[in-house]
Amino acid sequence: MTFDPRLKQGETISNQELRDKFKCGARGGMRRSHTTNTLVLISDHTRGVYQDRWKRGVLHYTGMGLEGDQSIGLAQNKTLAESTKTGIQVFLFEVFESGKYLYQGRVRLAGKPLKGTQPDESNRQRLVWIFPLKLVDFPAPAPIPEEAFDQAVAKRERNSRKLSEDDLRKRVEKINKSPQQRAVSGIRYETSEELKELAKRKAKGKCMLCGENAPFADRDNQPYLEEHHIIWLSLGGPDTENNVVALCPNCHRKMHVLDLKADRDFLRIKAR
Repeated sequence: MTFDPRLKQGETISNQELRDKFKCGARGGMRRSHTTNTLVLISDHTRGVYQDRWKRGVLHYTGMGLEGDQSIGLAQNKTLAESTKTGIQVFLFEVFESGKYLYQGRVRLAGKPLKGTQPDESNRQRLVWIFPLKLVDFPAPAPIPEEAFDQAVAKRERNSRKLSEDDLRKRVEKINKSPQQRAVSGIRYETSEELKELAKRKAKGKCMLCGENAPFADRDNQPYLEEHHIIWLSLGGPDTENNVVALCPNCHRKMHVLDLKADRDFLRIKAR
């Protein structure tokens, strides 16, 4: 009998809702439920221990065990490895924001489990088991909310800064050389082209923050500057002349990374 959690792909639920639906435990990345005859897999991208990656529609999922070598015969590693024989249903969730579980759907093994090496919680290299998983009911994983994706990337970047150069090189040597491709969903704002052009005209070829000349000319031989909303549209800023400025790429990036009050105040004066 097929278990139906009554979830849509891409739907986000809480940990408590996950427990209630699947009748499983509250912790861990591999949760077995004898009541529903299911195995819930959670790929948590906010943690630095596991290195789960999608490649050509297949998720390379790291088995359970935070410290030391993993065993294929241990608990839910064994359950997943034998899932094609036992008929247990396997469901996948991904986490990009703490406490929010993004439902991807049922999955099945797409091949035999593979041995690999990854660092454990103490950053020691150890043997891990990698399970190639393919979605059963959907052709591709659901898009990731853009903000959640950016937050997960930022957290991994912060974790990377804590590593020594030697540890970074060890990790780089082990990662798949092909970049991971994921669909990201988010709100896109359609802004006034006239406002963009007006801001560039007011800038007269110079960045309105640093005052330097545009770094290069575009294909129309015009100084290349990028429009920027002093108060971001995503934060409710207006698409008006006194909120739009023209910046060089470096300063534009700076505003999106730091968004310093002193810079915002300076740009408000320039935008008048």
